[in-house]
Amino acid sequence: MKPVIFGLSGPTLTDDERAFFAEAQPAGYILFKRNIVDPAQLRALTDTLRALHGRDDLLIMIDQEGGRVMRMQPPHWPDFPAGAVFDRLYDVAPSSAIAAARANAHAIAVTLAQAGITVDALPLLDVRQEGASNIMGDRTLGAEPMRVAALGRAMLEGLADGGVVGIVKHIPGHGRALVDSHLELPVVTADLAALETDIAPFRTLRDAPIGMTAHVVYTAWDAQRPASLSPTVIGEIIRRRIGFDGLLMSDDLDMKALNGAIPDLAVAVVAAGCDLALNCFGKMDDMVGIANSLPDISDQSRARLDRAMASVSRGDESASLAELLATRDALLEPVAA
Repeated sequence: MKPVIFGLSGPTLTDDERAFFAEAQPAGYILFKRNIVDPAQLRALTDTLRALHGRDDLLIMIDQEGGRVMRMQPPHWPDFPAGAVFDRLYDVAPSSAIAAARANAHAIAVTLAQAGITVDALPLLDVRQEGASNIMGDRTLGAEPMRVAALGRAMLEGLADGGVVGIVKHIPGHGRALVDSHLELPVVTADLAALETDIAPFRTLRDAPIGMTAHVVYTAWDAQRPASLSPTVIGEIIRRRIGFDGLLMSDDLDMKALNGAIPDLAVAVVAAGCDLALNCFGKMDDMVGIANSLPDISDQSRARLDRAMASVSRGDESASLAELLATRDALLEPVAA
């Protein structure tokens, strides 16, 4: 098995993809809107991937946050709100906000499980900061670490209730970035004391099954390398100070924050301490290069992967999507637009 998550080019596997994936044996896959047509097609695609690897617990992930980051969309799937709505409700009724966040995440998990998707890149634990890039904006759960952690925990629990594994992101915190890491490299110059605010929610939820790194330079920790490429940030901050021992994946290698050939970046993030490299675009040349360049997954990373995926399909199969959505909407009524 190779320590990488690959994207796919379209809504079905090409013959070249099928042959390559069978040989390369990536740790998992990530899906985007280009891979999705309707429920029947999506389930057929995920069934094909599982059959190719013979693993019911295959890591098949998606970004289904709600709001502007939602790959599965109406009319085939419900419209889910962005994280900021739960933050607003927390101002009025904290316990209701936590319950609404959990019901919403459980509803998301029901739709994902029906589609054969096992992992969702949710929740964001990035603490919102005034003046930062809007790439986080209404995706965040608030500007106060305790609130972010409480709502994030509810989302992790809701996903697990539906048999889906959550990912805490973007560790150790993207909230201070002044630019969009999809487009350029953010450099955060906050001092060590200020950065304690950013890592606080991740420390609280350090037992989360999966985490995703930030392509952000934090000059107080490592002025030369973004977190995804920094043995110092991964080893000293993420693993030791935060105490996260779950499966750690990089953010997408194709983002403009990183410079270099994609296969070289895959090697670099794994060498820095990420368990898995994330390669989203589904470009065959890049994927072949990655497979040829990466070593096999380490025993420690494979153990973390197996541990993270152990809860798949343990959700409540009797849960009603309609009832979960109704519960969420009733709780959100005080802040409904």
